[in-house]
Amino acid sequence: MRSRERLRSLIVSFSMGCNTGQGLPDSAVMGESNAGFGVGGGVSVRLARGLWQAYPASSPALAAIDHILHWRNTMPKHGKKFRSAAEKIEAGKTYQLPEAVKLVKEIAYAKFNESVDLDFRLGVDPRHADQQVRGTVSLPHGTGKSVRVVVFAKGEKAVEAEKAGAEIVGAEDLVTKIAGGFTDFDAAIATPDMMGQVGRLGKVLGPRGLMPNPKTGTVTMDVARAVEEIKAGKVEFRVDKTGNVHVPVGKVQFTEDQIRENAETVLDALQRAKPAAAKGIYMRNVTISSTMGPGVKIH
Repeated sequence: MRSRERLRSLIVSFSMGCNTGQGLPDSAVMGESNAGFGVGGGVSVRLARGLWQAYPASSPALAAIDHILHWRNTMPKHGKKFRSAAEKIEAGKTYQLPEAVKLVKEIAYAKFNESVDLDFRLGVDPRHADQQVRGTVSLPHGTGKSVRVVVFAKGEKAVEAEKAGAEIVGAEDLVTKIAGGFTDFDAAIATPDMMGQVGRLGKVLGPRGLMPNPKTGTVTMDVARAVEEIKAGKVEFRVDKTGNVHVPVGKVQFTEDQIRENAETVLDALQRAKPAAAKGIYMRNVTISSTMGPGVKIH
């Protein structure tokens, strides 16, 4: 009877997990678009099978359990090249930055010029406004990417933006075009007088991180300088809702010194952006990796 009650309580926990994104078995993330269910609590898949067999199909949690079992059975495994690259990383070791950069270049195996990224796990709580981490940094050697820039401006400022190299410049017409679904660009700049109209695009630009913002220098009267900085390798960083920050620092085909200097610039900028309200260890985990390769932890 007690075991039966235990199973019933777990069913309730599963049901709550379905609704809140918590309480599902094992430590993995599942669901469409990586949103899925947050998984935790130490409940095994074996127990999930027991729940499935013990309760009728009408139980609200069983669909989630079935999803877990299907996911565990069909989850793609890492390929031979990835596993071979991962074997060259010493388990549990943290590397000095120059050593980590060298290793990332050595184990990169893709046939294309992979990006190199720094990933941070920060000791902040993004739910609090005074613990937000956001800013921009100009990489000394750029990102190695071709950046498409749009500028919302009129008159002389529109001419300045075009001369500076902006791919698309417009005013009301550009607002209408983007509202219609056009998002084939990597950065957006606006003059202050255009923000009244650009603000209507919040639902389109906001989720993509493209909304012009005075704090990042993308709402300015000096549009020419803003365009030139972005083209030269200015990147924005922002903590996500889980406390992570992802910043590109170059390409695999960059030299070790170029990647290292870009990474040092990002590390310095992120350290300066530490919120005063953040307590304890600020940078809990720092990893550098190529697009397809495994991560290398940095000391």
